[in-house]
Amino acid sequence: MNRVTEQESNYNHIDQMSVLEVLQGINNEDKTVAFAVEKSLPQIEKLTVAVAERMKKGGRLFYIGAGTSGRLGVVDASECPPTYGVPFDWVVGIIAGGDTAIRKAVEFAEDDAEQAWKDLQEFNINEKDCLVGLAASGTTPYVIGGLNTARKHGILTGCIVCNTGGPIAAESDFPVEVVVGPEFVTGSTRMKSGTAQKLVLNMLSTTVMVQLGRVVGNKMVDMQLTNHKLVDRGTQMVADELNIGYDEAAELLTRYGSVRKAVEAGH
Repeated sequence: MNRVTEQESNYNHIDQMSVLEVLQGINNEDKTVAFAVEKSLPQIEKLTVAVAERMKKGGRLFYIGAGTSGRLGVVDASECPPTYGVPFDWVVGIIAGGDTAIRKAVEFAEDDAEQAWKDLQEFNINEKDCLVGLAASGTTPYVIGGLNTARKHGILTGCIVCNTGGPIAAESDFPVEVVVGPEFVTGSTRMKSGTAQKLVLNMLSTTVMVQLGRVVGNKMVDMQLTNHKLVDRGTQMVADELNIGYDEAAELLTRYGSVRKAVEAGH
């Protein structure tokens, strides 16, 4: 495989650059990420369609990864319930080393090829579910092992990686390979590679939630009303949809507890 993520930076003597020069260099590299993602849209589409079909039949979506990749999966999974009002076990993010690794690196956790399946079994993963492996390198043993065992159990597998032809893609029914090129700081894949993975995760989970009916028009009608900002947003959504005043909308939202139910009651 071609380890593009480990190739030498396009910039030299970074340590001698001014602050502005460093910022401009990072920004110039970041500008290329969305175009790399665009090239992978056919792969992203196949993975998204497959995941949506499984979830419509009652399946769940799992992410596994280590380091930055694992943290990005945890972030995406944790944002689905408040944004779309889905149960907390519909989208699950698992990071090598456990929740401790979200804040602090756990040494050698990513090198354990057996642990991912043990972690997944705690959630009773089964053949209805989907498993997406996240690894910029495409070679993380924790992710390889998890995907390999999952496939043997009939679980749909996919991945989001930033090199082509790696073992993680080989273990995936629906691989997504986004090649963003060398990082500004050589090998620092939390930068462009991380940004690419975050973009694809946003695309995957958002599109799946749309397919599951969790968006009406362009609104998050099932979002959890967990703070004043979201209550205000929900009230405005109800007011706009029903063409009524803010106070009346607020009363409906309070009575029915969700934008969807308030709008249905108001029609």
